[in-house]
Amino acid sequence: MRIARAIRLLDRALAPARRAGRRVVFVPTMGALHEGHASLIRLARRRAGARGVVVVSVFVNAPQFNQRSDFTKYPRTLAADSVLCRRAGADLLFAPSATDMYPPSHSTWVSEEALSLPLCGARRPGHFRGVCTVVLKLFNLVRPTEAIFGLKDFQQAALLQRMTRDLNVPVRIVCAPVVREADGLAMSSRNRRLTPRGRRLAALLNGALAFARWRFLRGERRPSRLLADARRLLRVPGLRVEYLDLVRSSTLRPSPRATRGDTLALAAWVEGVRLIDNLRL
Repeated sequence: MRIARAIRLLDRALAPARRAGRRVVFVPTMGALHEGHASLIRLARRRAGARGVVVVSVFVNAPQFNQRSDFTKYPRTLAADSVLCRRAGADLLFAPSATDMYPPSHSTWVSEEALSLPLCGARRPGHFRGVCTVVLKLFNLVRPTEAIFGLKDFQQAALLQRMTRDLNVPVRIVCAPVVREADGLAMSSRNRRLTPRGRRLAALLNGALAFARWRFLRGERRPSRLLADARRLLRVPGLRVEYLDLVRSSTLRPSPRATRGDTLALAAWVEGVRLIDNLRL
């Protein structure tokens, strides 16, 4: 596996594959990689095939952070990340500098103005502008055939699908299922900031969503009842729910009546760490 720390080195590394018309499958990340990321890279490897190229990027994108402290605390573990990428089947790791991605005169931003508004978008102003901008920049640099995203960030995946459609970006977005710990906690780079007690509290998130889905499967169709059932399980000291909603998966608008395919979406704070999760009915 090769590592490119600059755009010119990325171009040089991908030139032979581009000339040969080989398939390029891309996994964008912010690093601090874990088994969830490894599953995305393995999926990319399968989709690229023996002749294709799997590219993983590691870039902590400051514009998508709402708090400077959150950006500062985000783990930087490039040495360990490179080992995970190689073992999972990546061919190239792209780890650009902030100056490479955002030169001092940078003044152009990409905004999606429908799917980015509810849920995380309503609580994190500017977050998805940062996401869309950096992903489009990475797409233009890597020029992949496909890009793999995990559904733990299902709102992000939905709006990136919308962005590529609306802007005619020739990249297919492939979404992979949420990867979970043994206790049901969705794998996240932020989990490593939790104490053992915090981990136990965080595991309640998926439990609450699973209980609401169980109630749906038992016949409950009123969103207010499903959400109340989930909230009741989350009323514990040390856990603060930021939002808990039931939305149509295609529009992210509130569901007037629970229907198969709708998504339960949740954001909560545990020990100063913001965690998100979701579950489809």
